[in-house]
Amino acid sequence: MDATPRQSLLRRLWRHGLGKWGLLIMGFWLLLALGAYVLATDDSPNANRMNLAFAAQSMGSELPLTPGERVQSRHWNWWLVGDESAPPWLASEEGHLRMWLGTDRYGRDVWSRLILGARISLSVGLISVFISLLIGLPLGALAGYYGGWLDRILQSVIQIFWSIPTFLMVIALSFVLGKGFWQVFIAVGLTAWVEVARLVRGQVLSIKEAEFVQAAEVLGYSPWRILTKHIVPQVIPALIVLAASQFASAILLESGLSFLGIGAQPPMPSWGGMIKDHYAYLLTGQAHLALIPGMALASLVLAFMSLGTALRDVLDVRA
Repeated sequence: MDATPRQSLLRRLWRHGLGKWGLLIMGFWLLLALGAYVLATDDSPNANRMNLAFAAQSMGSELPLTPGERVQSRHWNWWLVGDESAPPWLASEEGHLRMWLGTDRYGRDVWSRLILGARISLSVGLISVFISLLIGLPLGALAGYYGGWLDRILQSVIQIFWSIPTFLMVIALSFVLGKGFWQVFIAVGLTAWVEVARLVRGQVLSIKEAEFVQAAEVLGYSPWRILTKHIVPQVIPALIVLAASQFASAILLESGLSFLGIGAQPPMPSWGGMIKDHYAYLLTGQAHLALIPGMALASLVLAFMSLGTALRDVLDVRA
């Protein structure tokens, strides 16, 4: 049985060195994000259970809990602290809760906030890329195919956006839209569409001169059918590669905004916010409080950049 195009693409990605590592790292964080509240030691909303008496504890430390206090009660009704049936990897027999990555400056569990922060990073990448494709794809395709005044207007808008640094544009839009979770998605998406429109326009300009497009015009097909059925599908491989790189850029932009305090707002966990709260600990014995979210951010960005490189090689018909 022949493999479908999607299965063939995944198979070729898996055989590619960078593609394999990108898929593994992305799959790891995706599984943690999907099962965040199940895997989190602290199942309170946003893992925001504070205990200042145990602030900035080292990795692997055990925190004493009140006898009879229920652990993971939202998801598992297995045990009370001190119960012999308690799984040893979470609660010890003496009624202590293990914090594998320690606690932050407010006494919150770093592991729980780390995997909840993965949801923010993956969500902002997914939704902002969707917004950029939703705006940039039709505008770029129409401008490239019809040309004229629509093309001139689009090029002018692209030049205006490209004359302003992306990060400053995102900050400006964040101030206009306000601070918050959804505002970050919209701000990043409204700046990323320009690159999509520029790529699609260039691809359409070159494809519409191909012989199969001219043959479709001779056969009397409508411009809309030619554009949607014959031209746009040829642009999809290049768009997939661009979307992978934009995913990484969106994650970095969100982390930068959260580091500046205008991204995801407390108590919502964000990797950029975790670094902001603990970068002063880099010179102390608790440097892991800033290094752990920083390494998580770097690994996820590296995964999508690796996938972008692998997709570029896999989808290149000349290879």
